Amino acid sequence: MNGQNREDIFVGLEVDIILKKDQRSGRLTRGTVQDILTSSSFHSRGIKVRLTSGEVGRVASIVDD
Repeated sequence: MNGQNREDIFVGLEVDIILKKDQRSGRLTRGTVQDILTSSSFHSRGIKVRLTSGEVGRVASIVDD
């Protein structure tokens, strides 16, 4: 599942995000959502979130366990 729809993202969800500094390389960072920062219901590059680690980026994918 991709991270473009806000309704799919919630606090406590484990996700892979792309940090601003990693946009060129596409390097993913895994973590747990602490805050949802995008207010719109859809974003083509992914919903922006803050992880519990404090890192901020756009959701690339939702981790399925």
